[in-house]
Amino acid sequence: MSASHILVVDDEPDIRNLVKEILEDEGHEVVVAENGATARQALRDRRPDLVLLDIWMPDVDGITLLKEWGEDEGLPCPIIMMSGHGTVETAVEATRLGAYDFLEKPLSLAKLLLTVERSLEAEQLKQENVGLRRHSMPIHEPTGKSPMMQRLKEQVKRIAQHDTWVLITGEPGSGRETLARYLHMQSVRRERPFVDVAVSSIASENSARELFGSEEGGRIHYGRLEQAAGGTLFLDEVADMDLEAQSQLLGALDTGAFLRVGGTDPVSIDVRIIAATHKNLEEAVQSGDFREDLFYHLNVVPLRVPPLREHPEDVPDLLNFYVDHFVAHEKLPYRRFNVGAQNFLRNHPWYGNVRELKNLVQRLLILGAGDEVSQDEVEAALGAPELRSGDGGGDVVSFDLPLRQAREQFEKAYLEYQLHKHEGNISRMAKDVGMERTHLYRKLRSLEIEIKDRR
Repeated sequence: MSASHILVVDDEPDIRNLVKEILEDEGHEVVVAENGATARQALRDRRPDLVLLDIWMPDVDGITLLKEWGEDEGLPCPIIMMSGHGTVETAVEATRLGAYDFLEKPLSLAKLLLTVERSLEAEQLKQENVGLRRHSMPIHEPTGKSPMMQRLKEQVKRIAQHDTWVLITGEPGSGRETLARYLHMQSVRRERPFVDVAVSSIASENSARELFGSEEGGRIHYGRLEQAAGGTLFLDEVADMDLEAQSQLLGALDTGAFLRVGGTDPVSIDVRIIAATHKNLEEAVQSGDFREDLFYHLNVVPLRVPPLREHPEDVPDLLNFYVDHFVAHEKLPYRRFNVGAQNFLRNHPWYGNVRELKNLVQRLLILGAGDEVSQDEVEAALGAPELRSGDGGGDVVSFDLPLRQAREQFEKAYLEYQLHKHEGNISRMAKDVGMERTHLYRKLRSLEIEIKDRR
């Protein structure tokens, strides 16, 4: 499952087959191509993890293929050039075009294996660094020693040993992606890619191309499914996926193959799906916004990430974790939260969950002074403007959330207030808020607001 897929392109059959046998003995999955045409077809059939490419071939030379594959979106994977008639100029040109390395023939077995190993490791580190830059910190495991978090981590370790689909639910900012990455690192797929897809950020007209890739004029765009080959595809906010994309995804995962947009040949896939949402998918199924069959596929193993207010005993550990992180990675000054500040924060409602805590720590390290963070300083930092419902209750909209999630929290607080104000009378409420009753019912369901308890 973790074997790398390597393409060997060389017009000499003895070299082709020898390299194939050597790499297969090392546990890799190898396909071969004898010329440029078959090499192009091999890339259409499946995205490789590495290409060994001869320079001199009868139909098209390796430098031309290197240029062709590097156009538009860059090279699909590391490429090692091979030649028995190479010059310094040729090696420099190949490097300029993005080749990882240049091997001279006759090939040295030791150098071949070392170069292959290093190129695969470099590509893995490159992909990991992309994720770390995007998520700002390495993912080891969810922070917390509370019984609730310990049970959750043990549950993840057990699930990771089985290659089932997983559905992670939890409030925004609670750490759903951290848990998904932790699950991936505990699984047998840990050496293969973890590819995350922010479903809500993909326009419906582009969803097929993003997920399945495309072929146009001989050029190939590899979609997220192929990028995650052998590894894990993480679908964040899967409830926002449009129905057509849901249908295509279900078909691909049921059959183990799909067609790229504009393509004619099926592409095989081997990938684990982890999906996450903060919405109630059962409600989305009932309202017709989510496919029932896809829901049952995803819900084989459900995991719930608890909101921070349900395990406040982990707040001190989280404070220490983020202080250490910002000191190490952003060179911010070290400051210690005193006992009063920690106790106060243990009782904070944390509507933005762990993300809110992280942002608070960063703000206090940037703006504060002195070695110690006091309760007064914490209270002042938390005294930033908040949106509250009109009845004076505690429904707070955090300014630390992304716009879409903040808007959703505001809508929930607003409609909760209106529902309370009209004592559960939907007709009067619909007239007051300016919505049709059917649309209002659908909105209340999507926000998981109970109606019957208000009457």
